[in-house]
Amino acid sequence: MTTKTLPLTPELHAYVVAHGSVPDEVMRDLTEETLAALPAEARMQVAPEQAAFLTLFTRLLGVRQAVEVGTFTGLSSLAIARGLSEDGRLTCFDISEEYTGIARRYWARAGVADRIELRIGPAGETLRELPHERHLDFAFIDADKVGYPVYWAELVPRMRPGGVIAVDNTLRGGRVLAPQSAADRAIAAFNDEILADVRVETVLLPIADGLTLARVH
Repeated sequence: MTTKTLPLTPELHAYVVAHGSVPDEVMRDLTEETLAALPAEARMQVAPEQAAFLTLFTRLLGVRQAVEVGTFTGLSSLAIARGLSEDGRLTCFDISEEYTGIARRYWARAGVADRIELRIGPAGETLRELPHERHLDFAFIDADKVGYPVYWAELVPRMRPGGVIAVDNTLRGGRVLAPQSAADRAIAAFNDEILADVRVETVLLPIADGLTLARVH
């Protein structure tokens, strides 16, 4: 099978970012602070083109009720919150007060803090506190990779018909082809699991480190 997917050089990636929704001052400052304060962990932040995609996609879906599992310093949640409908709400789940302390400052600076609720604790437990009815329009999973099946199991039954779950890092830098770590093996198994899940239709996009979109029936 031939492919039209281009490998992204640094120069081509810069072109992609420059010709999409270019990060504004708040997003640039958040990215720079994350890199300066947390250099070893900064790679956990979503790519700028992902942030732009999340805002546009959330807006296109007309999202009112959204969930994020794995907030880190807040770039993805900021992007999602900006795309919510006027009365929309985003509930974020994370385990770190330190990382999300940065997020809170930038939510406030961007004027979206009133749209976001942050719940601190293991998401496998705190997700169970959500209403059980099918009410969520959109969910974004970007947390510990071994936990993905647990988060999936909690979220799918709570998605409205036509709701979408976006899952990050589903290519693991290409290591899904030859897993090298527990996280790699977990993602490879997770990808097979959701492909076989008859409750959803999915597509795996080669955006950043792989972004899977799953529309719930």
